[in-house]
Amino acid sequence: ISNANAQEAVDFDRPSPEKTALENSLAARFPSLRPYLDSGAIGLADSGLLAIRDRNLVPLKDRNTVVQLVAAQNNEWNALYAEIAQLNNHPEWQDSIRRTFAERWVAKAEKGWYFREGGVWKQK
Repeated sequence: ISNANAQEAVDFDRPSPEKTALENSLAARFPSLRPYLDSGAIGLADSGLLAIRDRNLVPLKDRNTVVQLVAAQNNEWNALYAEIAQLNNHPEWQDSIRRTFAERWVAKAEKGWYFREGGVWKQK
């Protein structure tokens, strides 16, 4: 299925207890990630996930924490994309859903945040 067809057909708002739990957990973690997005240490990857862009911008004592935060966020984003695809009875749409979210994250990114496009980091 093409990305455009999946975007038209996907119900991103279809509820489930699992989806709600993931969304709540992602939202609760965001305040811990925000300083690293603001500093440019992490950015939005074109895969619909977070990536560490410049670990030198993270104090040495905080680097393991940042790695863990990014991994937890990415694990839950992957689970969210899979859950949305499953709720729409089209698990094969997961990649299209991921691309849609990647575009949305970049569109909603704040000025100064980094995003990766075509393998190149850009600053919004």
